[in-house]
Amino acid sequence: MDHVLKVADHYFFTPYLYPASWPEDGALRQLISLSLLTNLGALTDQVRKEIQLAATSLFWMSFPTVGLFFLEIRGHSQLFDDVSQSSQGWPGVFLSIAGFLFFTDMCIYWIHRSMHHRSIYKHLHKQHHLFKIPTPFASHAFHPLDGFLQSLPYHVYPFIFPLNKVVYLTLFIFVNIWTISIHDGDYRIPGPLINIINGAAHHVDHHLFFNYNYGQYFTFWDRLGGSYKHPSVLQDNGPHVHIRKLAGNTLRQ
Repeated sequence: MDHVLKVADHYFFTPYLYPASWPEDGALRQLISLSLLTNLGALTDQVRKEIQLAATSLFWMSFPTVGLFFLEIRGHSQLFDDVSQSSQGWPGVFLSIAGFLFFTDMCIYWIHRSMHHRSIYKHLHKQHHLFKIPTPFASHAFHPLDGFLQSLPYHVYPFIFPLNKVVYLTLFIFVNIWTISIHDGDYRIPGPLINIINGAAHHVDHHLFFNYNYGQYFTFWDRLGGSYKHPSVLQDNGPHVHIRKLAGNTLRQ
């Protein structure tokens, strides 16, 4: 490990991190550096596991997903090409977007919550919760059946309700970006929306505290189901806050 520490000191710690008054062979500096390197190594290993699980899951999920896509292109859904085909025109298109978000948020809340039932959790959803502070790569890192069931509302909606094809494709891209975003560790939410939008700050508490914040986009169903938790990181009590405080105390010593 001394070779790793020397390389890290030469290329990063000495020129960019530590004050010049801190010698490279100082015990306190070495302890801090080793802690940083160990945690970085753990994060790298976590990302590798997230990518492996996501790749495996997406492969197996593709089979039933292709089946649903096949039904769509064979005309068994209520997808339509032109807005003029909608009896309500553009107002109907915007209403369908709201309906899609409401329907999928509701369904995913209850599917997700059911995955936490003790008879199901250890067999399916536990794999996703191995990552206590997830990275964006955890967004699709599920057991294949778990991942498919939580994606099912997106596919089912156009079989039940009319939806424009371009709108559906746009929403499908949006939900994938959103899923990545709630795992990305960026806790910024515009102030007035903190209690409405289920962002990364809410979702990391779900990973840490298990029985809270099951929702996908909004906090409505969590509030209705009694599972809402205000993000701990926004109350100066989140995991990153504790890490920063610990690092600050160590540096002052």
